[in-house]
Amino acid sequence: MLRIRQLMFFLVSLLSAPAWSATYRLDSSHTIPQFEIVHLWLFTERGQFDRAHGTLAFDAEQQTGSLEVVIDAGSLDTGNDERDAVLKRAGWFDVGRYPRITFRSQRFLFEQDRLMAIEGELTMLGMTQPMRLDIARITCGLNPVSGKWRCGADASGVLQRSRFGMRTGLPFIGDDVRLRIRVEAYREN
Repeated sequence: MLRIRQLMFFLVSLLSAPAWSATYRLDSSHTIPQFEIVHLWLFTERGQFDRAHGTLAFDAEQQTGSLEVVIDAGSLDTGNDERDAVLKRAGWFDVGRYPRITFRSQRFLFEQDRLMAIEGELTMLGMTQPMRLDIARITCGLNPVSGKWRCGADASGVLQRSRFGMRTGLPFIGDDVRLRIRVEAYREN
């Protein structure tokens, strides 16, 4: 009976232990960049990119980290094949010339012990602009299903597409684009 209690204590301590400094690889099947844009001042169009990869280095105790997210622009999916084909052409994402969209962090912003935002740069269509991602939550710990250490996070930010040279459809299609990224990343050994 004592061994079972010791084992249970060990397992509970693993599940509740804070993440120490580590590098994590983004799980492309659970990392989903999504976007929203207002169309004709009436409704919101939504879409996502089905393929993304990258790395997260995170040390909650030292309040430091880095993040790189690389999005495959050709994996754009709005749920409408015809619209997707148009958005992949020149004037929009021009995926033939610019196959990747990249976010690279410059600094992590904490409030007390909570990660609140990540400031960095977004590169799209060959142009790089500053971008801030607000962090709704980040949780790191042992995944009870896989037995691997992981971090999960929800981040969001707003960009103006015209700052990247994407002016097609203005003003009928909004300039402000809300970006939401759901991330799951597993610690590298």
